[in-house]
Amino acid sequence: MSVQEIVKYGDPRLRKKCATVEDFKILPDIVNEMYDSMYEADGIGLAANQIGYDLNLFIIDITHTEEADEPAEFVNGEIVDSRGESAFSEGCLSVPGVEFEIKRPEFVTLKYQKLDGSKHKTEFGGLYARAIQHEMDHLNGILIIDRVSSVAKLPYKTQLKDIKERAEINYSEIKNISGAAVL
Repeated sequence: MSVQEIVKYGDPRLRKKCATVEDFKILPDIVNEMYDSMYEADGIGLAANQIGYDLNLFIIDITHTEEADEPAEFVNGEIVDSRGESAFSEGCLSVPGVEFEIKRPEFVTLKYQKLDGSKHKTEFGGLYARAIQHEMDHLNGILIIDRVSSVAKLPYKTQLKDIKERAEINYSEIKNISGAAVL
């Protein structure tokens, strides 16, 4: 497949709630693009809208930890329960070079489908739960910068402004070339 450019903070495609997947036949190629793009960017998770697809779809690969044996794909995910709380420093491929301490539930129960359309409901904890919540935020138009105070963002003020401005220009160029928005 191919590596796609990661959509950055400032691009309006990241602020839209993603559509429910109905055609599962299109997913294998998209998922391959997502893995290629995520690995190229040294990420552990990626939501479909981060490479321009308006789909409730995300992938996670934390096989470098003891929490997972293989990468996983999640379609039409919905967090239906959560418990506990932990704080952890999070970065984001769409907001490169920026990290924030973010409080999230320690455990989440996710209702989702696999690529074959089968339905599942599973509880996840630790890094897996954190990654799921981070990617679900993306699918709902939420970024890590929305999870912290203005004071926490101050050290990154110039960097965030630059990322946002470049992303807005890039999106305008894409929109002008295609004649319409990508999503």
